[in-house]
Amino acid sequence: MSEPILRIEGLTKVYPGGLKALDGVDLEIRKGEIFALLGPNGAGKTTLIGAVCGIVRVTGGSIHAFGQDMAHHWRSARRRIGLVPQEMGFDMFETVERGVAYSRGLFGLGPDPARIEEVLRSLSLWDKRKEQIRALSGGMKRRVLIAKALAHDPELLFLDEPTAGVDVELRRDMWRQIDRLRDQGVTVILTTHYIEEAEEMADRVGVIDKGRLLLVDDKDAIMARMGRTEAHFRLAAPLSAVPDALCAYPLHLEDGGRTLTYRGGDGSGKGKAEIAAVAQALAKADIAYTGLDQKESSLEDIFVDLVEQTKGVPA
Repeated sequence: MSEPILRIEGLTKVYPGGLKALDGVDLEIRKGEIFALLGPNGAGKTTLIGAVCGIVRVTGGSIHAFGQDMAHHWRSARRRIGLVPQEMGFDMFETVERGVAYSRGLFGLGPDPARIEEVLRSLSLWDKRKEQIRALSGGMKRRVLIAKALAHDPELLFLDEPTAGVDVELRRDMWRQIDRLRDQGVTVILTTHYIEEAEEMADRVGVIDKGRLLLVDDKDAIMARMGRTEAHFRLAAPLSAVPDALCAYPLHLEDGGRTLTYRGGDGSGKGKAEIAAVAQALAKADIAYTGLDQKESSLEDIFVDLVEQTKGVPA
């Protein structure tokens, strides 16, 4: 396996007063992947990004990017990293074109009008290039943030809540932009509150809470390992107890015995097979039901369960 583009080991950040924002984080990012970091507010997502980008001074641990220890080769590594922050920090009176070109210069690169045009066109900003940033809509301003981050052609791009506050149509447009970046060989790490973004785009997913990484794995592997199946049989007549013939399955009665509920499986299809077996057993026992509702766990269900499990655990 090739060297990871980013390797984080034992990363810790403790703020004055004792708040531990990062607690021994270990993480490797593969070249060319889209990695989604999920977590509630205050989980440590932005602190982790800030540490890699040199905005946050860490308390302990190490960061290697492109095979270099960033503690000793920060400047050379940072030139290859782009950041789209949550906050919109602009000179609002600057034009779009000038602002993006200026960002390129900050990394020591010479003027390249053709490249700036390419970036602006890719983000549907070319027609707005002469407008002052203050005149743009919120969604367009967020596109300018992405353009500024791409101006120096980074190999590793951080997107911190890139679609916060934008409408669904623009959000999906940004998803397409991010997918194109991956096609161009850019490695993308994004944080998001929108779980569907991770489901739509990410190759791998990490869940962080209270500064600790709870889970990192391929998205499909997470669904297979932690996914569950849930089904509700609406019974024609209430039952006082689960019949003996069904005791081998994870079933219980709800709604005063009027609903027989199944919760089980493992994301591999076992749940569907067991629900079919329960339906057959009900028919064999002459227990009628008038309806069946069935659903598979989403990534959001798994995320919520993981975060719920950390409640009450000391930080």
